[in-house]
Amino acid sequence: MELVYLHTFREVARWGSFTRAAEELGYAQPTVTAQMQKLEQSYGVPLFERYGRRLRMTQAGEALLPYAREMIRLYGESKDIVNRQASGPLAIGTIDTLAAFFLPPYLQSFREQYPTVDLVLQTASEEVILQQLRDGYLDIGIIFDRRCTDKELVAEVVREEELVIVMPPEHRLASLPALAARDLESESLILTEEGCTYRGMLTEVLGEQGIAPRISCQFSNPEAIKQCVRCGLGVALLPSMAVKREQAEGLLASVPFRSDKPPFFIQVVYHKKKWLSPSMQFLVEKLALRQQREES
Repeated sequence: MELVYLHTFREVARWGSFTRAAEELGYAQPTVTAQMQKLEQSYGVPLFERYGRRLRMTQAGEALLPYAREMIRLYGESKDIVNRQASGPLAIGTIDTLAAFFLPPYLQSFREQYPTVDLVLQTASEEVILQQLRDGYLDIGIIFDRRCTDKELVAEVVREEELVIVMPPEHRLASLPALAARDLESESLILTEEGCTYRGMLTEVLGEQGIAPRISCQFSNPEAIKQCVRCGLGVALLPSMAVKREQAEGLLASVPFRSDKPPFFIQVVYHKKKWLSPSMQFLVEKLALRQQREES
């Protein structure tokens, strides 16, 4: 039995006429008649009877009507909830840097639009995030990496982000327009954790130049890295967004790092087979619109 039959049944009961119900629903009158016949066959009882030119519900029809109304109401309610994805968790995986310096305004906008969706934000390396997306443990990943080409995943580029060497303002390298691997040969390095994509790029470039990195310390937290740079423990490679405030306040300097490696992008990633709920679509589109604005 299709729900549409119950909807037609409700309209016939409302108007007391197959013809009037057909007009209201935009059906041909024989369609309404055929649907009511199938509904009666499904229940095994007559739902309407005629007294001359008048149509009346049988006792069975009177009993069915409140259930039909409730089923139609529940269907509409369930459809609205599913379409809006108005509740439940949304699991997002990202890295510490994006969680601290990129995502907060987007999460605030999301919360205003979907106040009953539970945002579950987890930080990990890009490698872990991508694997969790493949395994279905995350709904969305927001990563900072070279372009993702994994065939199981969809990757939407948000924007390219420049990588910079961060140092105290009085540092000898602070006045240069750009830095390359050779400029870091004698510098102590404060690195991000193992598994970080741009740390991997830096150590790869240094290795290709035959330079053994002098690692002063390493942290997963970009704030800890910046504090150590301010204390003179070394220089660090970070995305430029992570040091905008300190640079504006004169607390740190940053110089673009140049190499022949592919650029790094902020990307929104999800599984190809993932059904994007309206709340997920909102977040993806909100991020994608930023890229469109920057390109226009």
